[in-house]
Amino acid sequence: MNSSTSARRTRVVAITGASGGIGRATARAFAERGDAVALIARGERGLDGARHDVEELGGTAATYAVDVADAAALDAVAERVEDDLGPIDVWVNVAFTSVFARFVDIEPEEFRRVTEVNYLGYVNGTRSALRRMSVRNQGTIVQVGSTLAYRGIPLQSAYCGSKHALQGFHESLRTELLHDKSGVRTTMVQMPAVNTPQFSWVLSRLPDQAQPVPPIYQPEVAARAVVYAADHPRRREYWVGESTMLTLLANAVAPGVLDRYLAWAGFASQQTGDPKPADQPANLWEPADGPDGRDFGPHGVFDDRAVAASPQVWASQHHAAVIGTAAGAALAGLALAVRRRQR
Repeated sequence: MNSSTSARRTRVVAITGASGGIGRATARAFAERGDAVALIARGERGLDGARHDVEELGGTAATYAVDVADAAALDAVAERVEDDLGPIDVWVNVAFTSVFARFVDIEPEEFRRVTEVNYLGYVNGTRSALRRMSVRNQGTIVQVGSTLAYRGIPLQSAYCGSKHALQGFHESLRTELLHDKSGVRTTMVQMPAVNTPQFSWVLSRLPDQAQPVPPIYQPEVAARAVVYAADHPRRREYWVGESTMLTLLANAVAPGVLDRYLAWAGFASQQTGDPKPADQPANLWEPADGPDGRDFGPHGVFDDRAVAASPQVWASQHHAAVIGTAAGAALAGLALAVRRRQR
């Protein structure tokens, strides 16, 4: 633990979906600060690996195997977290699942399951956190969202629908907290395509291996954005990645044009062109990193194509510096123009 961490109060951070992907990388990021991290997920192998990561990095860890779609079970876990680690300061909702297929090829129970995990799982986690934070009138809830909370794409109707629902829920809850002048904050982080293990365990009916739509970012980019949002929760949401910014701006200006572009490009861009492995697991109903599975870790199989930094993220977190630089450049340009005119 470094000196800056020791000078800061250790926080208790609860993370759903902590066994892999963005949740796993986020657990590592909080651990580097010396925080106590409650690791919440279904997969026991992944949870054990995440606990090892946190402890190796100097944090305190406790694991809780639970399905976030089960509201009562998740609330019981929240109670256990506070008994084991102390009052929860930050709750991060990350856990999700998906089905890669055309809408007509997704069974009703599969669509319902995605909604129960991705949307109601966040609702359940938020309720459990809020019950405890409201009593203390402090705490932060971070919703890990997606570009797809605003912009639907083909082959992911269940996932896009759940993220759109989450966006509406987040906005509604935020207005209620503002009305009540609550000390509890909620913010949302809209993610780009990220190199996570989901593409190796998602239920897929695509002919080829599923992939994130390029450009692809490493999960550490997402994790750093989540930690920053937890530290600065007054902003209603954060965008992560240049692709997120460009997509959301284009969707605001010309959604119909984007519809046609995605109809043309959205199928091929979500597949590698190589057949998916015949033995690829599907974590819709059972975790791929369960007792008979393996620990997938935070990264997917696209390390050779993923970028580890985003200038857009830095700029969004340093508005004063960006505005100051732009103002300085404008003043310098004005001064240069005045000198030329005087000549």
